[in-house]
This record gives sequence, C-alpha cells and structure tokens, in this order.
Amino acid sequence: MKIHEFQAKQLLRKAGVAVLDGEVAETPAAAAAAFQKLGGSLAVVKAQIHAGGRGKGTVKEHPQQRGVELVRSAVQAEAVAKNLLGNKLVTIQTGPEGQTVRRVFVEAGCQIARELYLGCVLDRAVARPVLMVSSEGGVEIEKVAAETPEKIFKEHFDAHVGLLPFQVRKLCQKLALTGNSVRSAEKFMRTLCRVFVSHDCSMLEINPLVVTQAGDLVALDAKMTFDDNALFRHPDLQELRDLSEEEPAEVRAGEAGLSYVKLEGNIGCLVNGAGLAMSTMDIIKYHGGQPANFLDVGGGANAKQVTEAFRILLSDPNVKGVLVNIFGGIMRCTTIAEALVEAYKTVGFSVPLVVRLEGTEVEQGRKILKESGVNIIAADGLTDAAKKIVAAVGI
Repeated sequence: MKIHEFQAKQLLRKAGVAVLDGEVAETPAAAAAAFQKLGGSLAVVKAQIHAGGRGKGTVKEHPQQRGVELVRSAVQAEAVAKNLLGNKLVTIQTGPEGQTVRRVFVEAGCQIARELYLGCVLDRAVARPVLMVSSEGGVEIEKVAAETPEKIFKEHFDAHVGLLPFQVRKLCQKLALTGNSVRSAEKFMRTLCRVFVSHDCSMLEINPLVVTQAGDLVALDAKMTFDDNALFRHPDLQELRDLSEEEPAEVRAGEAGLSYVKLEGNIGCLVNGAGLAMSTMDIIKYHGGQPANFLDVGGGANAKQVTEAFRILLSDPNVKGVLVNIFGGIMRCTTIAEALVEAYKTVGFSVPLVVRLEGTEVEQGRKILKESGVNIIAADGLTDAAKKIVAAVGI
C-alpha cells in the first residue's frame, strides 16, 4: 500500500524524524492560506499523487506547469495550485495518460547546503533490512545504480536491534559528513530504520535528504509503501489508503480476493499462482504477444471469483483475447472447468478464449469444457496455448 508524501511526513514527524512544516490544500484559496500560515517568504507547492518524478512532470492542461514549484508569495501559491488541482500530472511513472491531482502540499522552504539520497528496503537475499545512502540526492536511484553504482553505500541491520551508531559513522564518512551533520545523521538514520521496521514498510525513501546550512539533516521528500500482508497489524495505516489513486480494476479485484495488476497489452491472463502467472506472461511475449494484466485467482478460487475475474478482464477495452492457464493442485481441474463454463455463460464473451488445463482430474476437466457447448479454444500445453491466443488476437 502506498501513501502520499504529506501522510508519510506526518508519520515521520510523529516518530521524531526531521521534516519541514507544511499544510495540505485542496483548493487554490487554501494553498494561498497555507503559504500565509507558514509565515515565510518562500515555500514549495507539491502535487500529491502516488507517482515519482513529480518535479520533472508536466500538467497536461498547462504544459509549462511542473508538479513541484517554488513560490514566493500567496498569489503565486494560489496560481500554481490552480494549475495543478483537478488536472492530470504526467511523470515518468504515470505514463502518458497522467494522474489527476486532487490535493497539493504547501511546504516551508529551507536553506539547502547539500542534497543526498536515503532509502530503506528489505534485502531478500540476506533476509535483513538494508539502509542505502548516496551523495546523488535528487536523482533517480535507478539511474545512479546503472551509471555510478560506486556512489551507493549500504548497511544491513538487524530488525530487532536497529541500525547501530558505528554503522551511521561509516555512512557519514562515505558521504563526507562532519561535525553537527554526523550528530544529526545518527538520530535521523537510526530513527528512520526504526520507523521502517515498526510500520512494516516495504520501502521508505527520502530523496532528496538535505543537509541545511546549519548542518542538520531534513527529509525534503518522503515515500513510504507498506507490506499489504502486514496491514492487519496497523489499522491506523489502513485509514491512510487513498483509493482514488489506485487502478479501479485492481481495487475491485482485491475486494474479490484476487491479485490483479493492469498492464499495457491486449491479451488478458487468468492464472492460479503467481509463478505460473509470470511464466504465462513471459511465454506470451516470447511468441509475439503482449499481456494485458497479471491476474492470479489463487489456489482455491470458486465460480463466483472466476466470474468476477472475467468481468474485470473484459472491462479493459484493450483486451482482445483471454488466456486461461490453470494448474490443478489443491484445486481440481473439474472445479475450475465448471467455474469457467458458468462464468462464460454469465459474463458473455466477445473475444477469443484459450484454456489450458493441467493437474488433478485434468481429463475430466477437459471433457467438461469440450461438452459444454461454449466457444472455448482448448490447448494441450502452455506453448500451444500461447501460440493459439497470439494467433487469435491477430498479432
């Protein structure tokens, strides 16, 4: 689950991490009032969407408007907010369609001496959290990793113990931080690592992390995502979820107990198991097709869930064909075959449907499909299925 920058900073402030003062605004007038309330002569108006690259992004309706803008008066804050609110911001992460801006964050300015990068993720290779820092603040970390990986420094830490003081000193030495900045870094980094663990984060990123003229470390931006599987422990975090920022079909799938991710192709995929779903998408691409989604119905899907899965798939106007790839382990092929026939009759299909079944009671399942009278293209294996669906959609 993702949250907005202003929400992440509220959590960080509560934990004792240094952030700047700011106000959320949903109207241009509120943005002007927020500037006045901050009481300075300098502020930054930031579009609040669940996507990175806002500073370089542009508003569709106002191409000259960036997603992050420095303002020096309430009038300027109001004008920037007017250009942003209700319009679509296009960034490197939103795609060309952009994302609607529903609120802005008006934040106080500060005197910046340096910009750094800081991020915390789980390193699954060693089953421990890792804190990453870099002198290249304000730059996409992927670009730094690709072009100058030697500028990224890492420290793994124990989730129960946290980041230790000597590890902070090592990182400070790598970043050429001295004096007051080292003392500030110890509190900042160690607290941030505690927040990462205590909130069951999957990612916590501060980019840029700024060093002020006084040598203090301050989070100028903040991105937090949480492990969905751990949200049951955090009802307060669940309240921060903004469904308007999420793909409607993905929300709908989640409510039905399905795992769905929308992609840009035209072949819908209905599969049981995440690994099988990845293999299905790979082989579709191998044979020249483009998957339109990742949809995992899981190992215990019933007719109701399969029907809803088809409805979700077919609600995407880009889908020109559907490939069903089921391996019957816990779920019997007869059960999924009956669910497929029922779903087909209930939803109604106007696109080709290719079905590949393997596993428990596969012969009986295939017989059910063959005798159902519905227009289903049977496949003998995954390769055969991929070739048939690619041919059926005319790629």
